[in-house]
Amino acid sequence: MESYATAQQVYAAGLVFARVAAVLMVLPGFGETFIPPRIRLSFALAFTLMMFPVLSRGVPAIPGGAADLGGAIIKEVLIGLLIGTILRLFMISLATAGEIVSMASTLSFSQTANPMQAQPSTSLGTLLGTMGLVLIFATDLDHLFIGAIVNSFQLFPFTRDIPVADAGQLAVQTVSKSFALGFQLAAPVVVFALIFNVATGLVGRVMPQFQVFFVATPLIVVASLSIFALSFGVIGIVWLDRFRELVGNFTGQ
Repeated sequence: MESYATAQQVYAAGLVFARVAAVLMVLPGFGETFIPPRIRLSFALAFTLMMFPVLSRGVPAIPGGAADLGGAIIKEVLIGLLIGTILRLFMISLATAGEIVSMASTLSFSQTANPMQAQPSTSLGTLLGTMGLVLIFATDLDHLFIGAIVNSFQLFPFTRDIPVADAGQLAVQTVSKSFALGFQLAAPVVVFALIFNVATGLVGRVMPQFQVFFVATPLIVVASLSIFALSFGVIGIVWLDRFRELVGNFTGQ
């Protein structure tokens, strides 16, 4: 291969590809289960060929032993998985909001196949997850993903060790903020359900002969879905702004 590329160039391209491919395998929008792995790896290869001329200067020399070579590749894969997983964890906020709204509206029994999680989830959770993917590409947030991948080579250069402690702390903070955001997004429906259940409980206490269950169940479903529909746009805007802030930590914006 020396007539096409030197060993140093092949080594540098391999390190870049290892990190880019690892990110794209779990990145929201690009790493969904319904996208074939070959498509994701093909995109990673094309992306690597585009970035290689810029990033090849910071690649260290080829290690002398096979163990050092394998360790360098594994380190790049772990850094890529770290970045992609942190961004993927934020999608928990939409799933959490969908689960909370479903429980508040008594629709938690309605389960559908979620293509983002490769497992059944509530219908509202699947709807919010699909909305999140649409907003990512409709608002060009995927461009910030690409910027985060490029900027990661400055945040985590090839010669730097994996920040395990910082990565664990960031993962814990992301999960906690995602659950908190999910509850905030579902707050309108939760507040209404609480007030409605208290009111129906008082009616049942005052009028024991009144069939509260048969009257309250259709009302809470219709009213909860109506409130959810009215707040659907606000949910998307708030979630997108928070996600943009998270991606900004990797892009430096």
